[in-house]
Amino acid sequence: MSGERHEFQAETRQLLRLMIHSLYSNKEIFLRELISNASDAVDKLRFSAIQQPQLLGDDNDLAVDLIIDKAAGTITVRDNGIGMSRAEVIDNLGTIARSGTKQFLESLSGEARKDSALIGQFGVGFYSAFIVADKVTVLTRRADETTAVRWESDGEGSYTLEDAEKASRGTDVVLHLRADDQEFIEPMRLQHIVRKYSDHIGLPVRLREGEGEVETVNRAAALWTRPKSEISDDDYKAFYTHLSHDPQPPLAWTHQKVEGNLSYTSLLYIPASAPFDLWNREQRRGLQLYVKRVFIMDDATELLPPWLRFVRGLVDSDDLPLNVSRELLQNNRTVEKIRSALVKRSLDLLDDLAQNKTEDYARFWQAFGPVVKEGIVEDGAQRERIAKLCRFRTTRESDAAKVSLADYLARMPAEQKAIYYITADTLAAAQASPHLEGYRSRGFEVLLLTDRVDEWLVMHLQEFEGKKLESCAGGAADLAPTIETPEQLRQDGEYAPVLERLQKALAGKIEKAQVSRRLVESPACLVESEHGVSRRLERMFREAGQVAPTTQPVLEINPTHPLLARIKDTADDAEFGDLAALLYDQAVLAEGGQLDDPAAFVKRLNSLILAGSTPKSSIIVPG
Repeated sequence: MSGERHEFQAETRQLLRLMIHSLYSNKEIFLRELISNASDAVDKLRFSAIQQPQLLGDDNDLAVDLIIDKAAGTITVRDNGIGMSRAEVIDNLGTIARSGTKQFLESLSGEARKDSALIGQFGVGFYSAFIVADKVTVLTRRADETTAVRWESDGEGSYTLEDAEKASRGTDVVLHLRADDQEFIEPMRLQHIVRKYSDHIGLPVRLREGEGEVETVNRAAALWTRPKSEISDDDYKAFYTHLSHDPQPPLAWTHQKVEGNLSYTSLLYIPASAPFDLWNREQRRGLQLYVKRVFIMDDATELLPPWLRFVRGLVDSDDLPLNVSRELLQNNRTVEKIRSALVKRSLDLLDDLAQNKTEDYARFWQAFGPVVKEGIVEDGAQRERIAKLCRFRTTRESDAAKVSLADYLARMPAEQKAIYYITADTLAAAQASPHLEGYRSRGFEVLLLTDRVDEWLVMHLQEFEGKKLESCAGGAADLAPTIETPEQLRQDGEYAPVLERLQKALAGKIEKAQVSRRLVESPACLVESEHGVSRRLERMFREAGQVAPTTQPVLEINPTHPLLARIKDTADDAEFGDLAALLYDQAVLAEGGQLDDPAAFVKRLNSLILAGSTPKSSIIVPG
């Protein structure tokens, strides 16, 4: 190779080694990726030509050409799209700036290293050329430039770059096929691959051998513009793969053409699994936007709210101007109407999935449940519909999040007053919470909420179908009977002095102390102030570096527990203070919290045990 030599970026070299030596389970997808890139280049040209019509010039016959040269053993994938400048060639072909590269490389472990179907999902499709080629030459000329650039590499560690001549704009990717991959030079083989993966491309994919006859091998009509009666499920799935580069088929889709005050076509998909960067806030997510079949942008976030960012697809509008920009999309009445309709369409699709394909919906909820819950917080107009779609783990069914609020209400005991829930960092912590003891003893089912978004969900979803949502850890969650028993009243009176001493010993840590109606086995628990935020939410605020609204909890004690009997009989104030602090720290640990001074807790516990003043059976330290 001649020309200016450049070294590949380290991650690019690693990726190329995988392409050449490991990825071989489905070699034919190299053509799908290169045709997809060529189609994107033509879309970019169409978009740029809206503002700069001169970019098209006299060449309006936009297409992708596959050119076979059996004598040279090459396939050329040619497009007359936007082309690349020298700097763009270096950025796009010499390095992989996309943040997903590392995750892609990590995902290719074990048997997955053989699965070349993964490559497009991470935006590295061009490099699939090296699965079948031992040398790749790229000749490209940007539409607004006169000088072309030639890039060439054998994929081993470097590439060459030099100025070149090219009569017209666009890009030629020339694959010099390996000896054992000559099957891909056969016209019938290429036709089959194009019809399998690229039939839906909205521009002609043409095939010719040498200077022979040119044949268009795909339908050359955008899939969403065709009548639904002519589109098979396989067609929809193939288009989804092209659109998302997701190797898994979608769980569901909806294709709708709207005519009237608004005229647009939408095609929405529900994926089967979450992308690696779903929680990356800097990653733009949205639908593809077309105007009158002209591609405008890839991620029009204005068309769906953030809590539906998992939905993939496109919108083709007849009402928006061709020169629409992101700024014009904001606060645009047409866009707002389309967005509202798409939200309802998405909810209809999820409703149908939940009612008619419960296994698929369970898979969806496992992947995207926390994102859907964001809609409870963000979208007051759709809050009730979204709440019906939510699924939860409960004290009755904790193996998976599959209980709907409707299921919960249907089996509530007649005497139950509200929908009860507990929030915690993990399922194990939720299940072990002492707050649940009274609810379990009365046969009340409790929602186990462990997603971070759940703290905001319960602040906004305060009731469902007339039943309030109440926290088991809150002061408002009252399990006391209407008429209290004489024994309970006796205990209240008997422990009144203890409560007063506890409040004094734990001043600054608790709001007050009271006898509990919820505890059965544990000696004590901390109850949220009725008008305060949860202790878990306080902790999340602090972890995020934000000022947390601090509230002191209420300490509830269980008078039937041996430790409380021991505390009640302790006359020495210093010893009482140690026992009170021990009781408080146990309650913090029991709800999954962290101690302010773990060393003091251990020292205090050891001191009491060694002194023999506290029976071993009365010390319960959560594990």
